[in-house]
Amino acid sequence: MSATTSNSVVIAAPLDLVWDMTNDVENWPQLFSEYASVEILEREGHRVLFRLTMHPDEQGQIWSWVSQRETDPETRTVKAHRVETGPFAHMNIHWAYTEVAGGVRMDWRQDFAMKPEAPVDDAWMTDNINRNSVVQMDLIRRRVEARAQEPLAQSKETRA
Repeated sequence: MSATTSNSVVIAAPLDLVWDMTNDVENWPQLFSEYASVEILEREGHRVLFRLTMHPDEQGQIWSWVSQRETDPETRTVKAHRVETGPFAHMNIHWAYTEVAGGVRMDWRQDFAMKPEAPVDDAWMTDNINRNSVVQMDLIRRRVEARAQEPLAQSKETRA
């Protein structure tokens, strides 16, 4: 069995800023609310291997895994997958960035399957990912848009 989720958000900011902030893996704990830390294990060209560690869940469990991410600046796409899959049989993530009226549409598509022995099934994880993606994408949108406004705010202060 396999499942797919697809979520998107429009961010009112320049493409380069959206791209740079969302692909700055080292700073993901400041961009996402769910990540406590990131450890870069290896970097080569546009590929980065890293360990993500989440904040403790409601039961105090701390989840951590290794992922690999490869950016393609020309097509403004990213392919990622979990190297340490944990409860997943596989987890592949595709990010795409498209300039649209009002900003940049950032799309996340996640293709995955849960292992038979995982504590949850594909349907549960699909629902969980869809709920959480909306929350995280909105947070990212707000943080990137706030950064996009910083130069404007600074230039207004110097004129006052």
